[in-house]
Amino acid sequence: MKLVIHSKNIEITDAIREYVHQKIEKAASHFQSITNEVDVHLSVARNPRINTRQAAEVTIYANGSVIRAEESSENLYASIDLVADKIARQLRKYKERRQDQKTQSQPTEVVVAESVVPDLIGDRTPELPNEVVRTKYFSMPPMTLAEALEQLQLVGHDFYMFRNSETGEINVIYERNHGGYGVIHPRNGNGHTNGKNGKSSHNNIVMPEKSHSK
Repeated sequence: MKLVIHSKNIEITDAIREYVHQKIEKAASHFQSITNEVDVHLSVARNPRINTRQAAEVTIYANGSVIRAEESSENLYASIDLVADKIARQLRKYKERRQDQKTQSQPTEVVVAESVVPDLIGDRTPELPNEVVRTKYFSMPPMTLAEALEQLQLVGHDFYMFRNSETGEINVIYERNHGGYGVIHPRNGNGHTNGKNGKSSHNNIVMPEKSHSK
């Protein structure tokens, strides 16, 4: 298993490196058959108005899927402990879902078309960062809506961008504030998507109650 450590505003000492390997490799020890690469990002956010936060982020690439966890505290070693426990839980969920998919023949989600949303921002003023603080690159293989939803739940974000295997377009699936999930499709000049079946540019996914927990 390949493990790579990155850092920001902190020097990676031999003691820190050894601790990361010890904790993260132990967390993934039962899942080495599905784990291809592990990226660990350690950082310190120095803000004079708040206590210094030391964060540990782990991203695991497993058979085409991305599993992510992040934790922070005032102590880097404590953050590594917390993120190791969290990524172990995420890996366990991932493996259980894979096993469940082998026994299920019917999809569990229901997609309900909604009207086109003309403006996602409304009367709110968009807040953009003053500078780009981090850039990420990742592969975007075609996947179904169900697969994108699974990825969203694994990475721990409130949105996930993916290439729709049915239309070939870039879509965004996101967690709605009032429950469930939504999908954003690109729209061309006539107000329709480029999809094969002419679906509207905004869908709502209604999931079983047990799937709402992250």
